[in-house]
Amino acid sequence: MKSFGNLLVLLVAGVLLVGCGKPATPVLAGMPRSEIDPVHGHLLHAQSKLPTVKVWLGREEMNAEIAITPVQIATGMMYRTNMPENEAMLFVFSDTNVGPKNFYMRNCVVPLSAAYLTPDGTIAEIIDLQPGDERGVQSQSSNLQFVLEVPQGWFARHNVRPGMAVRTERGALRETFIGR
Repeated sequence: MKSFGNLLVLLVAGVLLVGCGKPATPVLAGMPRSEIDPVHGHLLHAQSKLPTVKVWLGREEMNAEIAITPVQIATGMMYRTNMPENEAMLFVFSDTNVGPKNFYMRNCVVPLSAAYLTPDGTIAEIIDLQPGDERGVQSQSSNLQFVLEVPQGWFARHNVRPGMAVRTERGALRETFIGR
């Protein structure tokens, strides 16, 4: 019963802190707050390699790291120094975050291209991102749930264009990450 009381006190304190206007900083399990930028919510160093999934774009196959938590998404490729040709990072947004996307390159030194993807995994737009550019590239589409980052120019080199679908061994992106 005492542990329940302690839990209740912690919950009330947490609600009061959020209510005071202090930003809630998402924290990874075991990750000290001192390792996360309190304003932008990203790590202050390169994140460890994330879990991967094989993805296909037509006949092209890639290994994609999966960024799914707020800190993983906010950090992305920051502070990393390379991205091999057939590797990627797939950003997975929840159903409550389907909408326009705006990606930028804070603390990134690797030139990247990104595909803005609809909830079913269809490429809506392909953009190029320049190292260090914090202005961001706003999507034209407002129905986006995933973003796939690859080495800059990869889409052009492999004849991947808007309208093509990104799939995993489990099927469409929505089936793989969100459910049916």
